Amino acid sequence: MKKFLLASSALLLVGANAASAQEKTLTISVYGFAQDAFKELVYTPFEQKCGCKLVVETGNSVERLAKMEANKASPVVDMAVVSMADALSATRADLIEKIDTSKLSNFNKLYDLAKDPNGDGMSVGYTFYATSIVYRSDKMEVNSWADLLSDKNASHVAFPNVTTNQGPPALYMVGEAIGKNAPDLKEAIAAVGAKKDDIVTFYVKSSQLVQLMQQEEIWAAPIGRFSWEGFTKLGLPIKWATPKEGQTGGMNVMVLTKGGKNQDFWLSTEIQTALAEKLVDSPANKEVKVSPEIAENLTYGEETVKNLKLIPSAVALDNREAWLSEWNAQVGQ
Repeated sequence: MKKFLLASSALLLVGANAASAQEKTLTISVYGFAQDAFKELVYTPFEQKCGCKLVVETGNSVERLAKMEANKASPVVDMAVVSMADALSATRADLIEKIDTSKLSNFNKLYDLAKDPNGDGMSVGYTFYATSIVYRSDKMEVNSWADLLSDKNASHVAFPNVTTNQGPPALYMVGEAIGKNAPDLKEAIAAVGAKKDDIVTFYVKSSQLVQLMQQEEIWAAPIGRFSWEGFTKLGLPIKWATPKEGQTGGMNVMVLTKGGKNQDFWLSTEIQTALAEKLVDSPANKEVKVSPEIAENLTYGEETVKNLKLIPSAVALDNREAWLSEWNAQVGQ
């Protein structure tokens, strides 16, 4: 059977022969953001190339994984785009199958970090983002993640809640900075808890941070690179920190549902470049070249990718409940 592996910010085309009539529809499960851009840059060109109909289902990870579980006996979705940790969760639930990377013509174009994110052969990365600290360079210096919690700076900081995508990575790097980085994040959470009365807010939505920065209620906050562009438009002296401990972040990956169909397109240099130029996704394809102006708003380049310190998926899955419990005890709801 011809395999269609379609990937989220870079579809994966694998097959070679024309699909049979029964294989003319491919269903993919993706995040709901930027769907107009994806339709223009990925979905429509893919349909033209494969001569098939693409059915796109959107939603958050929890909803989409639950649907995959409910339809495990008779899969509806052929390919899904999820986080690294959710891919491992799907593997543990026996919902996805190993990817035959020998059939991916674009596989060797990927950064090493994206080729096998969880080390089990069950996913391929298509985009990632850095997480670091955005800060007012005229108000403070940020050379370390620990600078967020200094007596001088803490009262001007917004820190991500542990329940957000940026929370655990930021805590992970705080732990690195204080030299006490265990998977339970206990010491890092305690360090943040010690400053909870000084920290301006424990944010849930990064969209609120631009306004807080503009109003000078905050001078610094850990954010994902995808949120950076809004700060650059404020006309203020704002920088992206490069702390001595490094940057963290996250990666989204593509997985194949067990018993589904699959094809390698989203990972091609052409499609990854188009997505990068529209600032939809940072490229996992190392052949992508963009202008310095565009690169400024992406997680881009071999050096940046090589230095990302990502939380291993197993650590995230196995410690989520403990992180939340410790956070509630030390920081509060």
